[in-house]
Amino acid sequence: MLPDAFCRRLSLLLGPDRFFTDPATCYVYGYDNSRNHCVPEAVAFPLSTEEVQAIVLACNEFKVPLTPRGRATGTAGGSVPEQGGLALSLERMRRIIAVDPANRAMVVEPGVVNQEVQDAARPHGFFWPPDPSSAAYCSVGGNLATCAGGPHAVKYGVTRDHVLGLKAITGKGDIIKTGAYTTKAVVGYDLTRLIIGSEGTLAVITEATLKLTPLPEAVAGITAHYRDIESCAHAITRIMAQPHIPSALEFLDRGALDLIRAHYPDLVPVDTQAMLMIEVDGGEAEIEASQRAVMQACPDPALIQVRPVADQKSLWAARKALSPLLRDIAPRKINEDVVVPVSRLPELLTGVTALATRYQIANVNFGHAGNGNIHVNLLVDPDRGDELQRAEACLSEVFDLVIRLNGTLSGEHGVGMEKRPFVGREIDATTMALMREVKRVFDPNAILNPGKLFPDR
Repeated sequence: MLPDAFCRRLSLLLGPDRFFTDPATCYVYGYDNSRNHCVPEAVAFPLSTEEVQAIVLACNEFKVPLTPRGRATGTAGGSVPEQGGLALSLERMRRIIAVDPANRAMVVEPGVVNQEVQDAARPHGFFWPPDPSSAAYCSVGGNLATCAGGPHAVKYGVTRDHVLGLKAITGKGDIIKTGAYTTKAVVGYDLTRLIIGSEGTLAVITEATLKLTPLPEAVAGITAHYRDIESCAHAITRIMAQPHIPSALEFLDRGALDLIRAHYPDLVPVDTQAMLMIEVDGGEAEIEASQRAVMQACPDPALIQVRPVADQKSLWAARKALSPLLRDIAPRKINEDVVVPVSRLPELLTGVTALATRYQIANVNFGHAGNGNIHVNLLVDPDRGDELQRAEACLSEVFDLVIRLNGTLSGEHGVGMEKRPFVGREIDATTMALMREVKRVFDPNAILNPGKLFPDR
């Protein structure tokens, strides 16, 4: 139970329309897209940095766990209030404070939706490169919390590469400002990059200065179809080794292609077992050369066809529909966003296929191959015998394979609750201890998103 004095303080601060303790209202703020669910005891909707600070200070005083959340599109359980307490919803902090095309910058609050940033930047000839598949729904705050990526990260990088500075409230309740308004700034520690990707465990972001990128003059698409996964994986290595870097390079295996064929029958040839969706962008003068160079890197004895794409809109719609479609064919989807060096992709993809076969688990793989970032999906029916246990054992071996290949357990989804038990396989004990010390400096009472990121001791 939350202390009565705590509830009275937040009721006075926020009013009855922005502070709720009704169990029915709180219930819907206990989930994210991971399908984990823990009901908070209260939900607060601040509108300003000062209100967030007052809430954090109250949580410190009364030792109330506080879980920041945006639009709950995360897939790792990072915004699930695992220890109850207060869910701090930033969804009403929706102001675009400034659009500054002369300095290629935009200042926004955390509740602004990714697509709203794109819509505000486009009339000025700019865009913000992070483009997760949930861009139409996810918030900037969530993108910052997980260091989101997306298809275009292969050329443009991930969220932390496109943020100049932040305003945030630490776990102690201090207002801090990080970074600068300029693209070059080396004064002090880089706290901006530390906070981005920390999943709300160090500070609550209340304002972000985003770095905008000019829209390319031209965009062209290519598809390459292969008879087997291994040949397709080797083609990825060749494409990434030549000087014309694609702006997107997506891989789809047979399981993913079967889903697309079921909904878009004329989009993919029936004998395609693996496919690359490739995009190049740049100036009008260079786009043809880039397209030609990428196509020249695709040939392989197992290549069925490689060709330019006329209707890119349909192609990308099919790709973005994949993740939701998987939920329609399996009661539970274990979705992991592992990353390996691009040169090790053939070993990863063949290894995952072998493990899924050995454990008799349905498996669909797709993702951002240009970064070596593959979404490994294990499709499970928990009510079917020991299938869930077999899937968990398979996942454990997939993670071991990733570490052996010099990879990482998460490229863009974060750790949250889902990957927490496995973090110790990637991060050694000494480094983990240092991270815990950093957490204590920012959040000495451990109120911010408690239990997330770190494995149990």
